[in-house]
Parts: sequence; C-alpha cells; structure tokens
Amino acid sequence: QVELVESGGGAVQAGDSLRLSCSASGGTFSKLVMAWFRQAPGKGREFVVSISWDGTNSRAADSVKGRFIISRDNAKNAMYLQMNNLEPEDTAVYLCAASHTNMLLTQSTVYRYWGQGTQVTVSS
Repeated sequence: QVELVESGGGAVQAGDSLRLSCSASGGTFSKLVMAWFRQAPGKGREFVVSISWDGTNSRAADSVKGRFIISRDNAKNAMYLQMNNLEPEDTAVYLCAASHTNMLLTQSTVYRYWGQGTQVTVSS
C-alpha cells in the first residue's frame, strides 16, 4: 500500500509561483508512474501532468504546458510540481497520484493511489 501526502499549497496572486511536493511511503517509489491532478469546485478531476518512473519522460495538459514543471527524486521518495505564472483558472485542490502502469496516461482511473490534496488559490 502506497501512501501519498501533498504539501506546498497556498493562496497567491496571478503571476506568482508555487512549488508543490508529494511525499510517498509504503511502496517502491522508483517503480511508480506519478502524476498531479486537480479538482476545482463543482468540476471533475482534471489531469495536470505526469512523470515516468525514472523522471526522463513527462506529459502535461495543454493548459499548463510552458508554466508547470514536474520532477521527482527517487532517493527521497518525492515528487514536485513547480507552478509558474499562475492564473486564477489554476485554482483547485491539487492531488498527487501513483500508478503501477508503465505509461504516462491521463485517465484518473489508472492511478491506484491518491493523496488527500492541497489547496491552491490564485486571485487576480
């Protein structure tokens, strides 16, 4: 059983940056595909970005390309999301997810493990 805990959320102004962290325990982190999803009030869970087990490949939603950067440190069992030039539309609860599937998929159903989420609020 893999446990995921997110941190780093907060309230910022448009144009600011934030760095989210996801700490994993209970499994072999280096064998997991990791991803960030987000969920805004009244909306479904939305794929943001994913990263391969070795960190060499990633896949991002069009809405965050060029602004969000995903990375991981397998030695620390941690994943990060650097969010730059934040927009009010980025306001959501950001969730860390992990999958044993060795593909950078965007569907939430393929991710078996989930964190509780961290709130990001961007004001204009």
